[in-house]
Amino acid sequence: MNKISKVFWISAAILVVAVIFGVVAPEYFETITSNVESFVTSSFGWYYLILVTIIVIFCLFLIFSPVGTIKLGKPEEKPEYSKVSWFAMLFSAGMGIGLVFWGAAEPISHFAINPPTADPGTDQAIKESLRFTFFHWGIHAWAIYALVGLCLAYFNFRKDKPGLISATLSPILGKYANSRLATIIDVIAVTATVVGVATTLGFGAAQINGGLTYLFGIPNNFVSQLIIIVIVTILFVTSAWSGLSKGIKYLSNTNMILAALLLLLIFIVGPSLFILNMFTDTVGAYVQNIIGMSFRIAPLDLQHREWINGWTIFYWAWWISWSPFVGIFIARVSRGRTIREFLIGVLLLPVVVSFIWFAAFGSTAIDIQQSGLIDLTKFSTEEVLFAIFNELPFSTLLSYIAIFLIAIFFITSADSATFVLGMQTTYGSLAPPNKVKLTWGAILAAMAAILLYSGGLQALQNALIIAAFPFSIIIILMMLSLYKALMKEKKELGLLILPKEPKKKR
Repeated sequence: MNKISKVFWISAAILVVAVIFGVVAPEYFETITSNVESFVTSSFGWYYLILVTIIVIFCLFLIFSPVGTIKLGKPEEKPEYSKVSWFAMLFSAGMGIGLVFWGAAEPISHFAINPPTADPGTDQAIKESLRFTFFHWGIHAWAIYALVGLCLAYFNFRKDKPGLISATLSPILGKYANSRLATIIDVIAVTATVVGVATTLGFGAAQINGGLTYLFGIPNNFVSQLIIIVIVTILFVTSAWSGLSKGIKYLSNTNMILAALLLLLIFIVGPSLFILNMFTDTVGAYVQNIIGMSFRIAPLDLQHREWINGWTIFYWAWWISWSPFVGIFIARVSRGRTIREFLIGVLLLPVVVSFIWFAAFGSTAIDIQQSGLIDLTKFSTEEVLFAIFNELPFSTLLSYIAIFLIAIFFITSADSATFVLGMQTTYGSLAPPNKVKLTWGAILAAMAAILLYSGGLQALQNALIIAAFPFSIIIILMMLSLYKALMKEKKELGLLILPKEPKKKR
């Protein structure tokens, strides 16, 4: 079914109005988003922390539950993609640009600019820098994706519901499953998706601009970023036109090869032993402190609370706003896998790779900062990575690989997003019309440009936190709905864990 739904027209209208508002009154637009963001983080920070932790616990519960054996599809179905391609697609769509953008910038910020609790530049700050980076990009982030993806895959492939966010709520919506309430739910999901993906595209455009500035002296300004957005938009729309299997699959595999190459080169030319030691020590610290970090809100320390708002709450909002997009996408490529296989794959594999990535780039950045050869804190966030490369052997090669990698991640994320948005606005069609995907591609590009124009990276962060809040409520409903449906099926299939009866003596 390729019929365009009401969700498309309503969502598109809301977003077009936002884009026009951003063009006509950029300063007022930035002021409003900043004030709303400040209210949400100061009043509901506790809510974000508790919610995301509950999602982690729920996912772990399902892994060890008897329902973990239930297949996301019909009993005889087998996975559509190999494990290697499956992993490459979910990983590149889920974290791509962010890993490259923040890979060195976040650890160096936590170490030398504004540590979570320690004094800048101290040994304690080094340990905290990677531990909190692991925390922000670890199991909490992927648990959000996993929950949304699991809900969609279960109801779509096993219960034959449409591939819509509202369809996952049918067990608790009942007779209202096809009402105006369902339309509102899907509009919120689409709006959150557009803002989340547009923000990431804004980060990508800014970093490509930063790399070109560092390499060729191209001005680092909005005009340059707008040109980058236009060029990459043409590329990802072309990719989206080719379809999911061709475009996204090949680009995702290319991403993984380039990312692995860049990671290997950094490990070889960087402080290899320091990277290994920091990885080992920080993973241990992350596991030991995960509960405390999960609930850290600093109610009596304004400075620490501001740090939590600017980093932890921002990340939790980012993952929530991205979850409709990533969730739908990983559900689409995970058909035929069991709930247990899906959750273990989504929760563990990308997390381990993310930890290795941040250990390599973060440790290298910290080592260079400590050497005194250059002060990385004087560079803008989007230029930090290239400043690090400049201090390493093969600096030009590393920079070219990074720019190419960011560009392909940009294309992959936007490509996947146009498919997901098309699917959400054509009644869950697994083959949305190209004209719908083209429209969403244009809106994504325009939104990214407007956010950069109205307030740069800070405006991107503000928009994320605002868009995530209403969808977080829907995530709670999705969790309750999935639990209700799984417990019902568990009873129907007789999936019970019972102790074995002792053999009777003859």
